[in-house]
Amino acid sequence: QVQLVESGGGNVQAGGSLRLSCLASGSTNLITATGWYRQAPGKQRELVAAINRSGSTSYTDSVKGRFTISRDNAKNTVYLEMNSLKPEDTAVYYCAARHVTANRYTYWGQGTQVTVSS
Repeated sequence: QVQLVESGGGNVQAGGSLRLSCLASGSTNLITATGWYRQAPGKQRELVAAINRSGSTSYTDSVKGRFTISRDNAKNTVYLEMNSLKPEDTAVYYCAARHVTANRYTYWGQGTQVTVSS
């Protein structure tokens, strides 16, 4: 089992920055990838960024050049650095982890709210 706890959300003005953190505990050695999803009101949940065990990263087009995903293995923490935030980035952001036996994200955090005002 893996437990995920997000932190770092909040309110920020457009153009500002936030850093989200996802702390993993439990069988973290069985995680093959960690992703950040977001869900805005009335919209489907979307994968924003992901990082796999080898350190390769991927981003959805709308955040490329503005968001950076990284990890600190010693702290079992994955970060999402968000710069040049826009009102359309407003959403609940979720951390998710993929187990070594699965081909989808298996574990989810509780989510953290990010609100960007214009």
